[in-house]
Amino acid sequence: MPPTSLELSTLGHRIRHQRLAHGYTLDELGAVVGVAGSQLSLIENGKREPKLSLLQAIATATGVDVGDLLSTEPPNRRAALEIELERAQTSSVFRQLGVPPIKVSKGMSDDTIESILGLHRELQRREREAIATPEEARRANTELRLMMRDRDNYLPDIEKLAEKQLKAAGHVSGALTHRTVSIMAEKLGFELLYVNDLPHSTRSVTDLEHGRIYLPPASIPGGHGLRSMALQAMAHRLLGHKRPTDYADFLQQRLEINYYAACCLMPETASVGFLQQAKKDRNLAVEDFRDAFGVTHEAAGMRLTNLATQHLGIRLHFLRVDGSGAITRVYENDDLPLPMDVTGAVDGQIACRRFSARAAFSEQNRTTEHYQYTDTPAGTYWCSTQTGSTSDGEFSITVGVPFDDARWFRGRETQKRATSTCPDESCCRRVASDVSERWSGKAWPSARVHMQMFSPLPRGAFPGVDDNEVYDFLDRHA
Repeated sequence: MPPTSLELSTLGHRIRHQRLAHGYTLDELGAVVGVAGSQLSLIENGKREPKLSLLQAIATATGVDVGDLLSTEPPNRRAALEIELERAQTSSVFRQLGVPPIKVSKGMSDDTIESILGLHRELQRREREAIATPEEARRANTELRLMMRDRDNYLPDIEKLAEKQLKAAGHVSGALTHRTVSIMAEKLGFELLYVNDLPHSTRSVTDLEHGRIYLPPASIPGGHGLRSMALQAMAHRLLGHKRPTDYADFLQQRLEINYYAACCLMPETASVGFLQQAKKDRNLAVEDFRDAFGVTHEAAGMRLTNLATQHLGIRLHFLRVDGSGAITRVYENDDLPLPMDVTGAVDGQIACRRFSARAAFSEQNRTTEHYQYTDTPAGTYWCSTQTGSTSDGEFSITVGVPFDDARWFRGRETQKRATSTCPDESCCRRVASDVSERWSGKAWPSARVHMQMFSPLPRGAFPGVDDNEVYDFLDRHA
């Protein structure tokens, strides 16, 4: 591939550095290597790519290797400043200003260039902050969801990586123990430490210098959560993650570490064997899958989306819905009609009142799964829903499949049936006309606004993380 303008600029600076170090003028060096001084000037200014034979001649004349001239490192601080300024002035952010670029002269001091670069760095920082908006996050999240739907929510490379790490740690079968997770960390050169003073904006902190992964206290409820957090922290290292370049990159990394943790907690080989037997028995159930591996209902439901299409030939959908009816997590590859905004985003949208995901909140018995068939404009779907609650309120977890695939699941004999015509507003979003007329102009509701609407996306290198808190924490534990 031809070199870029920045590579040519670095090459030009290195040639100029060697020429001046040996006391040559442009014309003098040009005479030695057989080209006009004006041609050599174009090369030094990054405007022309030299032939290899000319590079060899210049290297011989200046007493260096060709490799030294081709190095990508600037030859000195001044060259580094000029190259960085050239890069900044060719960026799209700067070009959009319509301001002519500054031409660097020999008389321009290093301090002047540093000052100009400071303005460019601040311009870039503000641009990064400006694009980190809720709209940008929703767009990136939608693109990621659609990408995973195209892949049937299955990432084979991460599946293989997890199986390899589990085998190396000696895990054979059954629920993954905390001890095995600790062994997996040790093999990566990390020690798991449980502390009470983690920064409030973090789930874990990895000290790369001292080989430590800090986690919340081991006494907190929900061992699955602690195992998962440790595995996620390890996944960053195993998957070679770097600092996220934008919010889309951050979301991609989050998806990959969550996927890796799920693969370890519910390994592919064992999980597929369990599910295939359950399908053979026509007794597939999320609650059985959950209990077999000692994870949460939500984790089991999401893991089923990774494996059901790839290994069982079943298309399905997954919904986590909060008590207000808002969809907080979603996956589907079975064409279930879901509410979307104009950007195609589903998260945050209100699920149909007729869906099992919402109807289950009215059930008296919350300890078992609830089953329902729902007729929709896209066909009939069977769903299994489990409800729960946290300090933030109620939620439901739903896994469902098209009607024909219900025959593989426990609960298929349910007589409960509903009809949804959403997104038609007459289904559940429009009040009856007589009620509307009765109260029109006589009621004034005060809306509850979700606080996340006002929460800006993070400004630091890692979205949502307060860098000052993290560095203070590491200083305390170093």
